[in-house]
Amino acid sequence: MQYLDSILSRAVDIAWGIPLVVLLITAGVYFTIVGRFVPFRHLKHAVNILRGKYDNPDDPGEINHFQALSSALSATIGMGNISGVAIGITIGGPGAIFWMWVAGIVGMSTKYFTCTLACLYRKKDECGIEQGGPMYFIEVGLGKYFKPLAIMFAVCGMVGCLALFQVNQLSGLLENDWGIGKLYTGTACMLAVGIVILGGIVRVGQVTSRIVPVMFSVYVISALYIILSNASIVPGLFKTIIASAFGGEALVGGGTAIVFKEVLINGIKRAAFSNEAGIGTAPMAHGAAKTNEPVREGLIAMLGPFLDTNLVCTMTALVILATGAVPQEDGVVMTVNAFEHGMPGMGRYVMTLIIIMFSISTMISYSYYSLKCSRYLFGYKFGSYYVYVYILSLPVAAVWSQDIVINLLDTSFALMAIPTLVGALLLSPNVIKASRDYFARLKSGFRE
Repeated sequence: MQYLDSILSRAVDIAWGIPLVVLLITAGVYFTIVGRFVPFRHLKHAVNILRGKYDNPDDPGEINHFQALSSALSATIGMGNISGVAIGITIGGPGAIFWMWVAGIVGMSTKYFTCTLACLYRKKDECGIEQGGPMYFIEVGLGKYFKPLAIMFAVCGMVGCLALFQVNQLSGLLENDWGIGKLYTGTACMLAVGIVILGGIVRVGQVTSRIVPVMFSVYVISALYIILSNASIVPGLFKTIIASAFGGEALVGGGTAIVFKEVLINGIKRAAFSNEAGIGTAPMAHGAAKTNEPVREGLIAMLGPFLDTNLVCTMTALVILATGAVPQEDGVVMTVNAFEHGMPGMGRYVMTLIIIMFSISTMISYSYYSLKCSRYLFGYKFGSYYVYVYILSLPVAAVWSQDIVINLLDTSFALMAIPTLVGALLLSPNVIKASRDYFARLKSGFRE
């Protein structure tokens, strides 16, 4: 295991270098500018779409707009928001949060472009169902010469979309706080998740659309209670985050000073793991939405990074910093300790419930992503057998070390981002054209 850990540690250092960080940020800035700040100009319209104002059950696709966003959010609003933030602060200091904010803001435009493309270039599978995602918009939109990029995304997606991190962090928490063996947790997750995901994306959408609003509300209310209880020091925490963004101090290693590069990379890396803008997972969920208007789904998708990173991750960070949580080997334990300190006597119970919901919902959504990648590569029939690999990976990951899991997934995410962003950048003129056409028709009174 030490040898595997060493290999993955080197791999993630190579994959998550400055070039990829620059690609993620500059692509987001580019999409924001050429898209004429769509996330900020059409927020009200996006909310109306989410409310079902434009839903049409006869449109192609498998799930409605709200279910598509719920499926995507159940994957992004999860352990990345809870333990990922703690890990980012531990390694990169409070300044890492600033770069998470930056990644979240520009990530809104990235999500808009990639998820619009997911519906703009869909392809029917062997069952006659319209499928969307980076591998499809690369193949259909760019042509056969770019198919190696689509294959690269799908291969890395089969690994990157395994729910290894979620079950690993959940099992660590339950063992640390409740004495439940990690293998028992992994096995229970395998059975619970298996029951849902064997029903396909329709059942996934139905389940996540019920879980996500509940877990989101409970978490936000709990975090707000702690933040408001420490309201007097919150302004100072924001100043610390901003001041540390260009080279602060990590919380581990005796307060050893770290360079700006480490703060930047850790902030962007944890934001990418949290909101997944530019990684390419969300376009697979939004590509299944019932719609004849790709731009509408792009508008829905752009809400994700803001809710995930700029709202939920910020709350987690403020709770950790306000309570002075002591760094732990497991990020999830650190966050739970922070909530217990802020809500003595009940914080640990509330967080345990929230983490179980966060973890299970993400495991459910990720199964759809990994299966979609497998079916793209091997066809619907043979690709569907990958669901058993997915399910069996849960008890295995439950007993692995946190470092192995994080490095494996971070490397896979980095390699998924490359084809996703290259494809989106090359096809961006088509999104701009579709956007102009849609908003021109909307202005003239178009509704269908």
